[in-house]
Amino acid sequence: MSDLGEVLVTGLGALTPLGADTSTTWAEMLAGTSGVRRIEEDWAAGLTVSVAAGLAVDPLSLLPRVEARKLDRCEQLAMITCREAWQDAGAPEVAPERLAVVIGTGSGGVLSTLGQDDTFEKSGARRLSPYAVPMLMPNGAAAWVSMELGALGGARTPVSACASGAEAIAMGLDLIRAGRADVVVAGGTEACLHPFTLAAFAQMKAVSTEGKDPAAVSRPFDVDRSGFVMGEGAGLFVLERAEFARARGARVYGAVAGAGVTSSARHITASDVAGQVRAIDIALRDAELGRSDIGVVHAHATSTPPGDLAEAQAVAQAIGTHPVVTATKSMTGHMFGASGAIGAMAALLSLRDGTVPATRNLDRLDPAVTLDVVAGENRTGSWDAALANSFGFGGHNVSLVLKRA
Repeated sequence: MSDLGEVLVTGLGALTPLGADTSTTWAEMLAGTSGVRRIEEDWAAGLTVSVAAGLAVDPLSLLPRVEARKLDRCEQLAMITCREAWQDAGAPEVAPERLAVVIGTGSGGVLSTLGQDDTFEKSGARRLSPYAVPMLMPNGAAAWVSMELGALGGARTPVSACASGAEAIAMGLDLIRAGRADVVVAGGTEACLHPFTLAAFAQMKAVSTEGKDPAAVSRPFDVDRSGFVMGEGAGLFVLERAEFARARGARVYGAVAGAGVTSSARHITASDVAGQVRAIDIALRDAELGRSDIGVVHAHATSTPPGDLAEAQAVAQAIGTHPVVTATKSMTGHMFGASGAIGAMAALLSLRDGTVPATRNLDRLDPAVTLDVVAGENRTGSWDAALANSFGFGGHNVSLVLKRA
């Protein structure tokens, strides 16, 4: 671990299918609430996919109209979440040059790209929004947030598919340890619910086409899992150099103690047990912890048949079967670039509160899964460290180690 010491978490922000803020999202996770709903819009009529996990609250109700019209939906989510996280941290007084932003996304402003292209095809170039380019840029969310906070220490955007939000936190950890920043706002955002994206994922048989009971479709580790449910959301952490946070008397949620980032370099979409094991091993070494120190695992577990099994094998191989495991995508759906940040958030809050949320819809554990996956009722206890996994198409593997305050 760097001589610069721990990297502490002093603020959290969330906007998810379960709630418009962190406290509501966490409360609904503990209540076992599902954010998956039937898609009622007319554009979904011809699709094989009939359910999705849209936001619990319309972001347009949380932003001034003039501001919202300049932003893609994923940028709107990042701005709302940034403001919550920053205020939650007590609006740290930090030199602008020592403040950085890292916000990952899987697809960036894809809704603006598709929407503006429709406008162009139907009405011509003069009808395009003057904000079309900053709305479609993948780095748009990080850029807007950096301007919101006056951050001059860098505005970065890892684009690592479903691992983007977790990789952003890992990058924030590195920036502070390297002495390049005292405070980093890091996490992920995603908003890509659209007939094109739903149809594309259905064509590759990654998303579930079930829909009789929307709340029961996302079922990680269950023997009857049939694919993920597409969701949207954002999650941001305020990370601080420990000495800086303590000097200002900041309230602390816990620490990001280690990170492991690997690439599988094997297949564009398939999960890779060896690559995931390497990420977990690196994260443990980075945190200076052993296998037995991890008490809680927040699994990536999207509810795909091969993906969940690969992760279960990787966790068992890298850590063992003793940790308590949860998979909150059973409630939120898969928020792609935001999922890693929300997963790390759930892991951290599990340590803080001594409660691990049960995995929803886990009626029959896949017999090939040897992990202690929490189902039915939440698990209570006392744990000092947790692992949060995020794996993305393209062979991106990210594991984060969180420690209790």
